Amino acid sequence: MTPALPAKERKLIDFRDKVYIAPLTTVGNLPFRRIMKQYGADITCGEMALAEQLLKGQASEWALLKRHPSEDCFGVQIAAGHADQFTRLAEVLANEESIEVDFLDMNLGCPLDLICNKGAGACLMLREKKLRASLEGMLKVLNCPVTIKMRTGWNEKEPIAHHLQRNIQKWNIDGVGAFMLHGRSRLQRYSRSANWDYITEVGCSQSSEFNNIPLIGNGDIFSYADYEEKILRNVEKSVEDGGVNNLIPCAMLGRGALIKPWLPTEIKERRNWDISATERLDMLKDFTRFGLEQWGSDQQGVNRTRRFLLEWLSFLHRYVPVGMLEVVPQQMNQRPPNNLCGRSDLETIMMSKNCADWIKLSEMVLGKVSDDFQFEPKHKANSYK
Repeated sequence: MTPALPAKERKLIDFRDKVYIAPLTTVGNLPFRRIMKQYGADITCGEMALAEQLLKGQASEWALLKRHPSEDCFGVQIAAGHADQFTRLAEVLANEESIEVDFLDMNLGCPLDLICNKGAGACLMLREKKLRASLEGMLKVLNCPVTIKMRTGWNEKEPIAHHLQRNIQKWNIDGVGAFMLHGRSRLQRYSRSANWDYITEVGCSQSSEFNNIPLIGNGDIFSYADYEEKILRNVEKSVEDGGVNNLIPCAMLGRGALIKPWLPTEIKERRNWDISATERLDMLKDFTRFGLEQWGSDQQGVNRTRRFLLEWLSFLHRYVPVGMLEVVPQQMNQRPPNNLCGRSDLETIMMSKNCADWIKLSEMVLGKVSDDFQFEPKHKANSYK
């Protein structure tokens, strides 16, 4: 039995007026997060890690919890389907001096069948007894707060986040630092627009009888205009009967950061940045350097850096330069037309949907690929063979 830990004051994280980079599977790796810090991100979080694999000591899973010194406020996101997994892992984290985290984020949002079929991810939203036991078990041993990332519900027509939020509030468990709500259901995954009306409704639905817990909305923030329209205006909405709106002004970025990594700068400086193709290539060079530092400069490290770079390029190519837009800003689901020509050859290739062009970009920073090189993005089936 793990001995009781010495009492230590638990410091809650102040997400207000911050830019927070959400956990991003595969692409939200340490080199990418270093890029985000360069562009002004305040808070970062590691990729989703599975408690089951961590408890088995799997090295690749533990690597997801690694923090860079530039990440001055850093969290880890954990997915599990059982309270004993969450609790045992919390005990390990609390006793492991080499792991430094400022908060632990519970994943109640992953829509993948592989995760949900184990009772984890979005499925945990439907299992309140296990959720409560998980929270109570972790917060008995952790010295950091726990945040809860969730979706609107299992399906779009029956949202449950407002009920779940109130129930968690009533449990009155000390150390719950924030709710983070993605404005789509599990079955929606990433289709259609995020429902910010419902996010705002959830923000106004907490009971005044218990301690209020901050709510951070998430979904489709792709410009300063989006941040102002979807978050700042909704934060100011009043609540009937003297209630409190717990939605806070925090820019939680997901796909927007993958497509426009300079988005934190745009939000903080309230501008649309017409970043040049040369500046973007310099960004790729920085990522390459960070990748080789992280994964090694031997052939295996080069290959791994290239594959993570290509995964990222499968998002980056969706960006349309500000100077080429008829209407500013670009919307999240607005893609470049086929065969769009940029203002330079480099800008043109950066907008290409052709995976072979992504390979060419990787060769600019990492050298030629071998004749038998193959690549297929995890999120999409336009592959290079």
